[in-house]
Amino acid sequence: MARPLIAIPMGDPAGVGPEIVLGALGDKALHESARMLVAGDAGVLERALNYPNAPALMLRLVASAGEGDYQPGIVNAIDLKQIASGDFVPGRVDGRCGQAAYTYIKKAIQLALAGEADAIATPPINKESLRAGGIPYIGHTEIFAALTRTPDPLTLFEVRGMRVFFLSRHVSLRQACDLVKKDRVMDYARRSWAVLRQLGVREGVMAVAGLNPHCGENGLFGDEEVRELAPAVKALQAEGLQVAGPIGADSVFAQALEGKYNSVLSLYHDQGHIAAKTVDFMRTVSITAGMPILRTSVDHGTAFDIAGKGVASPLSMAEAVRVAVKYAPYYRNEGKV
Repeated sequence: MARPLIAIPMGDPAGVGPEIVLGALGDKALHESARMLVAGDAGVLERALNYPNAPALMLRLVASAGEGDYQPGIVNAIDLKQIASGDFVPGRVDGRCGQAAYTYIKKAIQLALAGEADAIATPPINKESLRAGGIPYIGHTEIFAALTRTPDPLTLFEVRGMRVFFLSRHVSLRQACDLVKKDRVMDYARRSWAVLRQLGVREGVMAVAGLNPHCGENGLFGDEEVRELAPAVKALQAEGLQVAGPIGADSVFAQALEGKYNSVLSLYHDQGHIAAKTVDFMRTVSITAGMPILRTSVDHGTAFDIAGKGVASPLSMAEAVRVAVKYAPYYRNEGKV
């Protein structure tokens, strides 16, 4: 079976994206399972190859995926000629870099939609740079949603086999609590199970996390579990979905890590983020699913404070590629949720 081809947009040129992408490509073991194609700028990649601690790699410019030589030591890249290496300063917000990062992502999506790439693994981009460059999207998820015409893609984390879905993400904690409603929980649980099937996961039980300490102790301190969560779980079970809960958030993630549950529906951003990143910050991978294509990503930012210094760890980028490789065959066969 051919190694899956993973398209990798280069990320914000002024951030750590170029160097962690090259660091991942310098991982010889990664080449045993993946073919990797970078969408970016040749000059920026050449500059990053001269950073301290950069791997010894040869840049090979190609016009299409079919022209690549996917062997260790080679960086196959499509040169999109968006920005010259001398046109920006590493570590600074720059609208031109935001525009370039968007163009790299757009090219990677085109490759995946055309079937030339089996999945996409993304390094970080910078929200301020996107805005400064006039890009009308706040981040990766919104870009992928728009360019794949997916109204509401789902985000999940994976780390050491533990999968975490999110009932809400970038809203205030007050708003997140207000969103814990029976109908919303049922909708997200159904969609999360559809994503699991899209990833090839068909066995096991999904756990719904509790909101209050000890799940509210039957309403003694918070009644969301009694009023919203338990009825949602009961109704989902009646539909035939393998769902359990609500289960106290102080224990459910540890149980999922041990394999008791195939995933956890976290009720708000930090509940799931803290759990996953405490397990292993660098190996926590974000997956955007429910789209016609699969996207995995590092779960850290552009790290402007260390960009260009050659000290950024490529571990998370390499892990994002590994997770993309893991799920790409299933995702390609299943198609859109």
